[in-house]
Amino acid sequence: MKKVMMYTLSTCPWCKKTKSFFAEKNIPFEFIDYDKASKEEQQKIREVCSAHGEGIAFPFVIIGDDVVVGYNPQKYMKLLES
Repeated sequence: MKKVMMYTLSTCPWCKKTKSFFAEKNIPFEFIDYDKASKEEQQKIREVCSAHGEGIAFPFVIIGDDVVVGYNPQKYMKLLES
């Protein structure tokens, strides 16, 4: 299974839905709440987002080498199945 990493905001309802989606499907994932991260960690997150050619927006989900910005369960599943 592809690795799933996400950058989220602790107060974002779409971020909470995204975490719940993966948890309910028993798909392992890691996440960092951007707003609770240190300034150094926030800078690293901005660099990762930029490296993927995206601006910083949440949820920012990385599945393998692919990125999905926003809550999009259909795209998550398609990327996990490929």
